[in-house]
Amino acid sequence: MRTINVEIITIGDEILIGQIVDTNSAWMGVELNKAGFRIAQITSVHDDANHIVNALNDALKRADVVLFTGGIGPTKDDITKHTLTEYFDTKLVFDEKVLRDIEELLKNRQRAMNELTRSQAMVPENCTVIQNPVGTAPITWFDKNEKIVVSMPGVPYEMKTAMTTEIIPRLKARFKTPAIVHRNVLVTGYPESALAIKIADWENALPADIHIAYLPNYGIVKLRLSGISDDGLSMDFAIKHQIEGLKEILGKAIVYEDDWPLEKIAGYWLTETNQSIATAESCTGGNIAHKITSVAGSSTYFKGSVIAYSNDIKTRILGVSEELISTHGAVSREVVEAMATGAQNLLKTDYAIATSGIAGPDGGTSKKPVGTIWISVAYKGGTYSKLFNFGKLREQNIERSTQAAFLMLLEQIKLINRDL
Repeated sequence: MRTINVEIITIGDEILIGQIVDTNSAWMGVELNKAGFRIAQITSVHDDANHIVNALNDALKRADVVLFTGGIGPTKDDITKHTLTEYFDTKLVFDEKVLRDIEELLKNRQRAMNELTRSQAMVPENCTVIQNPVGTAPITWFDKNEKIVVSMPGVPYEMKTAMTTEIIPRLKARFKTPAIVHRNVLVTGYPESALAIKIADWENALPADIHIAYLPNYGIVKLRLSGISDDGLSMDFAIKHQIEGLKEILGKAIVYEDDWPLEKIAGYWLTETNQSIATAESCTGGNIAHKITSVAGSSTYFKGSVIAYSNDIKTRILGVSEELISTHGAVSREVVEAMATGAQNLLKTDYAIATSGIAGPDGGTSKKPVGTIWISVAYKGGTYSKLFNFGKLREQNIERSTQAAFLMLLEQIKLINRDL
C-alpha cells in the first residue's frame, strides 16, 4: 500500500517574526499520522503571493496533499484565497449558501454583518466549498491532477474543527492508507549516547520494518519504535515483542511504556493507589503544582501547595525551624526535608514534594553555585532526598528540577506500591 504524503504550509508574518507560535502544524501532524498519512514537510511563509505560490509548487513535487492554514480572513493582509484563485486559474464567485452559513453563525452574537464579513462568501468557482461551523471563513478544497490542496483558517479551534469533522474523513475516504504504528518507552538514568551504547545489540537486531528514534528530555530519553504496515495489529504486536526484549536489558530504568508526561503518569499511579500529594516549592515557584493540575482529574489526588519562596513562609507555614535554616542554610538537605514533611503534615497527604535551590542567574556562592537544587519527597515513613547541580540558566533549572522531582516521586510510588 502506497504511503500518502501530506505537506503543511502555514501562512502569516506573525509566525515568522515570532509573534505567535505555530501550534497548528504540531497538532495536525499528530492527527494526520494517526490517520495513516506521512508528513513530508512543514513550511511557514509570509503573507506574500509569490512566497505562497513558490511554496505550493515545491510542495506539490513531494506531496499528494497540501494543507494550508491562515491568510483567509476578510482583511487586506489575508491573501491566500485570492492567490489560490489565481493559481488554479479560476475566479471568485458569490456563494449564497456560505452567506447563509455566516448569517446563521452570527445571528445570536453581538456582531453585525458588514461588507468585509459578507466578502467571505466570495469563493473560488472551481473548488469544493466546505462549511466552517465555528467561523466565517469557509474551507476550500481543490482537486487537480490527482493532487489535493486545502485551505483552512489559521485560528486553531476553527482549523481543528475542520480537520476533525471534514478534512481527515474526506482524505481517508479518498486514499487507502497504511497503518502507522508508534510505541513509546520512557527511560531514565541514561544520557542519550550511553543509552544507545547500552541497547546497541538490541537495536541492530531490530527487523527492517521497525525503526527507532531517540527523543531526549530533562532526565529521560523517550524511545519511539515505529512501523508502517497494511496490518496494524500485526505491526503493533511485533513492536510490543521488541519492547519485551528491551525491558530485559533496561529493567527498572524504564519508567513507563507510553508517550505520557511524567505528571500524567504520577497522577495515574496516585489514582490507582488512592493516594494523595502536596508540594512545598521554593526555587520552582509553583511549577510542579502547575504541572500536576494541568492533568484533568488531578483534584482527586492533589491537595494543595505552599510556595515558600521566603524563609518566613518556610518557618511560619511549613514549620521549618529558624535554627535549621540558620545552621544549614535554606538550600540544604535538612531544610528541604523539613519543608516536605511540613507540607505532608499540613495538608495531610501520602506524599509531598519539596524544592529549595538557587535557580539563578544571581544568588550563587562558591559553595552553593547557581543551579544547586535540593529536592525531597516525603512519604509515610520517611523522606527521599537528592542534590542536583543543573547549571546557570534559570528556566532550565526550574524545568529540570520539576522533571527530577517527578522522577523521584515515581520511584517512591513504585517502591511502595510494587504491584504497579
